[in-house]
Amino acid sequence: MKNTTLCYLEKNGEYLMLLRNKKKNDPNSNKYIGVGGKIEEKESPIDCAKREILEETGLYADKLCYKALITFVSNEYETELMHLFTCKEFHGVQKSCDEGELFWIKKEKVPNLPLWEGDKVFLKLMEERNEFFSLKLVYCGERLTEIHLNGEKL
Repeated sequence: MKNTTLCYLEKNGEYLMLLRNKKKNDPNSNKYIGVGGKIEEKESPIDCAKREILEETGLYADKLCYKALITFVSNEYETELMHLFTCKEFHGVQKSCDEGELFWIKKEKVPNLPLWEGDKVFLKLMEERNEFFSLKLVYCGERLTEIHLNGEKL
């Protein structure tokens, strides 16, 4: 199982979104996502999220908010356990990213972007809930076929 992080940096009612359009054979090609990546040996999820934020944006995360644990199951890709964070406190100078283009986008416009269907689910839950949640998203190709929130099928 692949272990990853994803973080949505927030400021002025906007999320920093990464349009994945620079890597070959990228499962996220031409989709918008937050910033993050694979957890490396001896890293905690927070260590990984901070490292990935710095590598992909040039920004230093001062404080992360751990929002959810997301399990992705797919008929095409390895099962993935993703640690989801938000970050409102950061500093530094934003740089360009070698994995895609970075855009600050108003939160209310994000669901209209080319996203994975499951991302729309957890982004909505992040906005609606203050408590930590667990989500299992099952895909057949790019089609979301099952959603389980805190162990209950929706």
